[in-house]
Amino acid sequence: MSGVFARPVRVRFQHCDAAGIVFFPRYFEMLNGLVEDWFREALDWPFDEMHGAGHAGVATADLQCRFVAPSRLGEVLAAELRVARLGGSSFTLHVRLRGPDGGTRVEITQRLVCVDTGRMAPQPLPERVRQAMSAYVAAGPDDETP
Repeated sequence: MSGVFARPVRVRFQHCDAAGIVFFPRYFEMLNGLVEDWFREALDWPFDEMHGAGHAGVATADLQCRFVAPSRLGEVLAAELRVARLGGSSFTLHVRLRGPDGGTRVEITQRLVCVDTGRMAPQPLPERVRQAMSAYVAAGPDDETP
């Protein structure tokens, strides 16, 4: 089985609508936080370094989402990230958020592209980052995600 980057995500009041369930765009904020943590903790390329001295960014080129079940205020979700495809400058992530019972709440597929922020044009991922990402590439049936 390939590596999975996993983190708990608490559903906070700020995430919820009047019904006490997560308002759908808030899942994208949770996704961004997970990706940012992955870059800092697992890939050793924190966003402040990437965007600052690195003059780079990772822009979202495609985003697909499937809402399976609602998440409620106070729950702690399990966020899981895997790499579905790893190219030279782009990569596709599969992210799943699971509820306390282990059931899927949201499945997200996101394609990101490494860009030179000065030119706003694609650029290759740094080799050390690409190498670190390879540890998270889904390898087979046990690694299936959305």
